[in-house]
Order: sequence, then structure tokens, then C-alpha cells
Amino acid sequence: MKLPIKNTLFTALLLTGLAACEVDRLPETNISDETFWKTESDIKTANNYLYTFLPAFNTEDNWSDDAFGLASNNISDGSRLAPATATGDYNTPYNLIRAANNILEKAPRAAGAVTPATLDRYLAEARFFRAWSYFSLVQKYGGVPLILKTLTDTSPELVTPAATRDEVLAQIYQDLDFAAQKLPTPTALGAADYGRISNTAALAFKARVALFEGTRAKFHKYGEPTKHLTLAVAAAKAVIDSKEHDLFSNYFNLFQLAGEGRQNRENIIVRQYGVSNTDRVSTHAYFRSSLETGNMNPTRSLADSYLMKDGLPITKSPLYKAPVKSVDVFANRDTRMSDTFLKAGDPYMTTKPVFDIANLVFNKTGFTFRKYANIDDWNTQASTIDRALLRYAEVLVTYAEAKYELDGAITDADLDLTINRLRARGGVAKLTNALVTANALDMREEIRRERRVELAQEGFRYWDLIRWKTAETELTKPVLGNYFFKSEYVSSTVNLTPDNYILVQAASFRKFDPAKDYLWPFPVNEIALNPELKQNPGW
Repeated sequence: MKLPIKNTLFTALLLTGLAACEVDRLPETNISDETFWKTESDIKTANNYLYTFLPAFNTEDNWSDDAFGLASNNISDGSRLAPATATGDYNTPYNLIRAANNILEKAPRAAGAVTPATLDRYLAEARFFRAWSYFSLVQKYGGVPLILKTLTDTSPELVTPAATRDEVLAQIYQDLDFAAQKLPTPTALGAADYGRISNTAALAFKARVALFEGTRAKFHKYGEPTKHLTLAVAAAKAVIDSKEHDLFSNYFNLFQLAGEGRQNRENIIVRQYGVSNTDRVSTHAYFRSSLETGNMNPTRSLADSYLMKDGLPITKSPLYKAPVKSVDVFANRDTRMSDTFLKAGDPYMTTKPVFDIANLVFNKTGFTFRKYANIDDWNTQASTIDRALLRYAEVLVTYAEAKYELDGAITDADLDLTINRLRARGGVAKLTNALVTANALDMREEIRRERRVELAQEGFRYWDLIRWKTAETELTKPVLGNYFFKSEYVSSTVNLTPDNYILVQAASFRKFDPAKDYLWPFPVNEIALNPELKQNPGW
């Protein structure tokens, strides 16, 4: 059963003040308080609006070295400027924070009509979404204005300095701890409330936040990395020990209708769309509008990161043979590669039912992403496949990475608990300390590799480069595509490297300034509105 958003969304919009504005005012005239906030149904209606802020499908992987669109991306190639006015990157999180703060203030008015546990559950949902928003902001901007109540046009908080990143993170942890304590388990939510935030969702998200900040502090050399990494390990382990989640058996079907609903215990947080075109909250056209049309295509850098079945990279494995035709790229590889990349013989689209080779007019890298590709959805342009936002697989790689970064080593037992479960699903040999030693591998790099391939096309890679402080190295490299198979590709104008790989963007057109690009610029108009808000360094 899907979230009952459709019939309650309009009311929720009125209650939370949909109109966009700056950091942020919530005019009291926009709130219908007198007849609302009386019952559990009222609170749930207001909370349903929070779920509409869960991220829809997008092309954010183009910010990283994993993907490239129809043209260069000004974030990945370092050519962007500070925006004159605030966009959704800045405004949308504050709109959600405002809506959450409104619920936290007004929902207690129904205390006489609901039990304390019921009230706490909805307050916990609101606090989760506030934490979700603040993490989005701190990832991009570092310290930001910390707004914990609804504001009017005369509120002094509108012209106060940004809080430090430590202060923002402390509030995120506080909100997530409350949510983890007060929210139901996935089992308690059951099928009827599938899709609502659970206690394990709060814990899993806390692990994501803490891993990000712990590794960022470690590699950028500031703050208290040990504190955050310890929190990441504890939160991820709590999710593992809960036994509420497990891996779905089929990686490709995770991102199809077959992977939807309560029966898939791997999904922890999803953006829901619907059951079918006649029973839906909304729809998307991600496959046709983003993947098939070339708005986001995988790179050679991503392709080369997939291991051979023996657990070794292509540069070390005796199984690797230079490809002669396009399907050879997938031979003896981690099966997650063929689940993530389209290959000859795969179902494709209504006007071309069977895929053969990427169209270089659109798919500039010569590769095409496959996750969420569905031939029926291409035809209708109205897919109801949910977007997975946080999976149990992420919890496992988070635990492994946090353990390694905290201890400087990881046991084979912890590898079996985490990474080797993912490798088994991909048909890849185990990662062990002996394998690393025998083949002169680097354990940190192998853990990072596992994260990259498991979570490919899911919006993680750019932020991983930021926290590891490797963006200055990886994003300045040329963007390469597939080997140019002359007998298969239909193109005569493509640029090639001397060894015959598609050259999408030369290194001379790419830059990353470590003095400024690890933080995003505040919109210029926000600084004008609040003179106490200072621009990030270098912008």
C-alpha cells in the first residue's frame, strides 16, 4: 500500500506554506490553525507533505566522474560561478525545514486526542525530515543558518550568522536520535504503512551522516573524525543487529517493479510513485528522459572499477581479455555491471526492442545506464517504479568503511558480514586480507571500490570524492567512454584517444580548485538578504 498522500496533499500544502521564500519566513496568515491540529488524522495529513520532499530521479551523478550528460557539467568540470539567486539546492531544504518546524510546534495541540506515543511518532517523523534537510545543506555549504522554529517577517533569526558545521551536525544527531527512539520498526509499520520512515531509517541515515563527516574531517584534517566514525559504526551495526533488513536476491530487480513494497527488505527509504498507472501517487519518465536520451551516461572510469569474477581488478586479473566487440566488456565481470550498464541483447525501448550499442549522438560516452530501464515505461513515459534512496546495502558498506577508517584495518569476519554479502550477489570472489596482500591491493581502495559499484547511478559518487578529498584528483582527469568498436558504433565525428577510447571531455577543459570547490557558494541574494551570512572561501 502506498502513502495516502493523494487525498491529503492539498490540505498539507496549505498548512505548511508552500510558497517559496528565503531562509525563512512562515507568515502566520498562511496557517489554518483554528480548526486543524485536533486529531491524529490532522497530524498525519500535515506529515504526508514532508514525504513529497524526498528526492525524485535526477542526473546528479553528472557532478562526478561516474557519469556525463549531453554537455559538460559546470560542477564536475569546475566552471560554475556563485549563483545570483537561490535555487532549489538552497531553498528546497529550508522549505522542508520550515514545514517540519511548523509540525513540531503545532502538532502538540492534539495531545488530548492522541496518545503520547502516537504524538511522539509524528514529531519524530518531522525531526527526521529536518535532519535530512540540514544534512543536504551541510554537505554543500558547511555551516548554515540553523532555524529551529517557524519565523515571521520580523524574526531576528533572519539576520543571524550561520551556525558552525559542528552545531548543525549536533542538531542533526539530536533529531535522528529522537527519531530512532520514537519511530516504529519496519515490522510494526507493516504493509499498511510501508514507505513511512522507520526507526531503522533514522539509524541508517545517521550512519550516512556520521560516515560523511567522519571521513571528511579525517581527510580534510579538521574536527573530531573519531567521534563521527564511532557514531557511524554504532548506527550501522544497530541496523544490522535489528534483523529488520536483508539483501534482495536480485540486483537488477531491485530497481524494477519486482523490487517494490514490503517484500523487499533491502529498501529502507524510498521515494514512492505508485502501484500502477491507475493506482499511483505520481509518475516519472526517468528512463526515457534521462537515460535513453543521454542526459546521464556512465563513464569508462566507472566501467573499469567493476572487478572480474576472481575478485581482482581488470589490471591484475588473468581473466581479463581486451574486448573485441562490445559485449566482451562484460565477460567474466561482476554481474552488477551488466545490471547497471545496457549491453547488446538487453530489452530496450518500443522503437528498438533489443539494445545493440549506444547511440553516440545521445550517449556521448558510448555507454548507457540500465538501472530503472523498463521498456513499458519508455512507451508510456509514466513509470511508477519507486526510487530507492537508502538501501541496506549502503548500511553494509558504511559499516565496513567506518570500521576500516576507525581502526586502520578490518577483519575477514567484518568483511563477510558486509562487503562479501554484496560480492556474492554480484558473483564475485570474496574480499579478504589474504587476497589484498597476495595481489598488492589496497584495502581502503577495495572498500571504496565496493561502495562505488554497489551504489552506482544512485547519487553517491560526487559526495564520496568530496569527503575523501580526492575530487581535486579525479575530477580533473579527462572524461573517457567505451572502447570505440568501429564495426558497431555508427559515428564518424567522435573524438578518440590514441588507444581508441572515446574522448568525451579533455583534461584541459576540467579543473577543481581545492581552495574553494569543496564547499558550494551561497547564493548572492541570500547574502544580500542577510548581511551576517558570509560567503564561503574563494567564492
